[in-house]
Amino acid sequence: YRLYRSDILYSYLSLNVVNVVIHKMLWQFITYMFVHGSVSHLFFNMLALFFFGNMLERAMGSKEFLLFYLLTGFLSGLLSFIIYYFSGGHRVFLMGASGAIYAVLLAYAVYFPRNRIFIWGIVPVPAPVLVVVYAGIEFASQFLSLRKGVAHITHLAGFAFAWLYLQVRIGVNPLKVWRNAFRH
Repeated sequence: YRLYRSDILYSYLSLNVVNVVIHKMLWQFITYMFVHGSVSHLFFNMLALFFFGNMLERAMGSKEFLLFYLLTGFLSGLLSFIIYYFSGGHRVFLMGASGAIYAVLLAYAVYFPRNRIFIWGIVPVPAPVLVVVYAGIEFASQFLSLRKGVAHITHLAGFAFAWLYLQVRIGVNPLKVWRNAFRH
């Protein structure tokens, strides 16, 4: 999420172009994932991590999952940083685990393509469909400037880097997995 904060803790730990370029606070590429803008921001990220990350960690193994989570989070932040740098977003303080969480959601949908996620506890949606819908919402939100104050590009980057990670490191093409899962 993009939030504008003056709090000293947030300014040291959130990812900010000025802090990285001028003050050399390079740790922010990692620490931004562990700082959240509100209790609800933290709650929903951790809820998603609990439900999707738990099963994904068992499937991938703890070390691979940790590498996946930290690398996709780092790369999502890095891409966001580059975009903010070149677009003049110097006042943006990026915070939250959402890039890594969206990566976890995509990987979950690849490892468990037939699992259904119940929206509001009642509407069953296949995991790959949820990923495609979320990607569409994030894409539209980013380019139509919907939901200001949210780093939609970081969410999209999480999806993209998860896709790359699964193809390059794991050797799995998400589209092939999804096609095979729904063939009759």
